[in-house]
Amino acid sequence: MNDFAYVYILESLAPAGGFYVGFTDDLAERLVKHNAGGVPHTAKGRPWRINTAVAFRDREKAAACEKYLKSPSGRAFAKLRL
Repeated sequence: MNDFAYVYILESLAPAGGFYVGFTDDLAERLVKHNAGGVPHTAKGRPWRINTAVAFRDREKAAACEKYLKSPSGRAFAKLRL
């Protein structure tokens, strides 16, 4: 059993580039799914690599962090600090 929930920022290695913010209990498995095209929102940006990942023991805090990073102020924070 995994004790952590992860908030992650993926970076696209495709020519158009881009970033994606997500939340998961299994970071390695989730990256495989993104790169296999199993996530519709990221299928066109393949391949992806992990740019930043933060582990939380509290799933609710992780979900709140993901929500913040997807907001305009959170995107600005991530661009400057992460």
